[in-house]
Parts: sequence; structure tokens; C-alpha cells
Amino acid sequence: MEKILVVDDDRSTRHLIQLQLGSAGFSVETAEDGPSTLERLDREPFDLVLLDVWMPGMDGLEVMARLREKPSPPKVVVMTADDAPETLLRALRERACRYVTKPIEPKELTALIREVLDAGPERPIEVISAKPDWVELVVPCDRQAAARIQAVLGQLEADLPEDVRVSVGQAFRELLNNAIEWGGDLDPNQTVRISCLRAKRMLLYRISDPGGGFSFEGLSHAAVSNPPNSPMEHAAVREEMGLRPGGFGLVLTRAMVDELLYNEAHNEVVFVKYLD
Repeated sequence: MEKILVVDDDRSTRHLIQLQLGSAGFSVETAEDGPSTLERLDREPFDLVLLDVWMPGMDGLEVMARLREKPSPPKVVVMTADDAPETLLRALRERACRYVTKPIEPKELTALIREVLDAGPERPIEVISAKPDWVELVVPCDRQAAARIQAVLGQLEADLPEDVRVSVGQAFRELLNNAIEWGGDLDPNQTVRISCLRAKRMLLYRISDPGGGFSFEGLSHAAVSNPPNSPMEHAAVREEMGLRPGGFGLVLTRAMVDELLYNEAHNEVVFVKYLD
């Protein structure tokens, strides 16, 4: 049975979460502040710490920094009512597995905790820049890390109109997955570099992968290569190659963003979404 330590200075919150996770089959204990959390973790191991950010004395982000010094730190899921980009990025820098905004829906929290525990060891994401208007990350080439980054960047754009958030999120997901799958060969020892710049009138994303690049002439299995009078020609190519149905990613991405640019080798891509 996995052991979880719930840390929050609010007694009622600790109690409610303990009941919810306990009923889901976890072994759950609680702590009320940073020092008691570190003391508890020195005495016994836990699989995961569900950690509030803002606590008196030592806040949750400082606790996470101290945990990184341990040889085998537990996984950490951060919870807070503060959804400011600076807080989210600091939590990511301190290697939080996930970020949960209060108030927390019990069933969603239970599902998230189970997902994190079932995921196995997570490779760290390196935070190069944590400014809300300039985020730069180095991410391992695995789908688990990609999902974490998509969630983080989606939270950073939460103040944008829904249609902008949806189109940017879908474009980013498609291009990131292409980078880690085709550029990085799903090798977690390889990394992609991601930059997200936010100006007053535009969003700019840049993704650089470790691969040798590609040419559009070699993408006969993708809809982007279809002639105008044969929009499904790539489907037959995919069937011959034994690939699953699909291949519309780049076509859809072009439709969702305002500009899509590749470098000469096609192992770096930039897309722009204008906000006015």
C-alpha cells in the first residue's frame, strides 16, 4: 500500500483529503508545516507528498528545495490557491510532479495521485528561464514529461480567451509530440528545448529537437503532402507502411496558428499566435 503524506496548515483540509485518499486505498498521514514534514520524512519513507505551498514559517517551495538534497526524495504534488505563473514555475523548478489548484475536487485528486504513483520514476525537467513572459525548459523525450509540460503551459495561458488557449494547446501538443517521437526517438536520455515567449500582442513557441530533421518531400504519409485534388492520398501510404490512421497533425497545426516556421534542417520549429 502506497504511503502518502498530506501537508497543509489547515486542519480541516488535511482531514478531508486524508479521508478521501484513505477510502481510495492509500495509507495516509498528515503534517501541518514545513519543519514537521522534513522531520517526518527523516524518520520514515513516503511514496508521495501532497504539499501546500503557502504555510507559515517554511513554505512548501522551500520544503521541496530541501527534499531535493535527499538521496531518494518522494514524489511531490503541489496544491495551492495561488495560481500565479511565478508560483507554478517555481514549483516546476523544484521538480513538482503535478500542480493542483485549490479548491480541489476529491475524485480528480484521487485520480491524479494514482496517475503520478503509477507513472514510475520521472526524469527531471530543467528550467532555464522561469519568467512568466519568457519560459524556457529542457524536457526529456518521453510522453510522460510531455504531458507534464502541456499541463504547466496550459495553466500559464489560463487568462487567455478559450479559443486561443485551445488552438495554442493543440498546436503545441502536436509539435512537441513530433519532436520527442520523431526527433528524439522517445529516448528519455535525449531532450528537447522549449521556449514560450509572451508579448502584448502575440505568443511565440519554439521547439528544438535532437534529431537530424526532415523534409516535407519525405512526408508522403502525412496529409500535409497531399495534392489539392486528393486530400486523402496519404491514407493509402500509411496503410502500406503499417501506420495507424491519421497524419493530419501538421495540416491542423497550420490552421490553428498564424505563423509556422522551420529552420533549414527542420529540427527546430517556431509558431506564432497573434492576440489582437
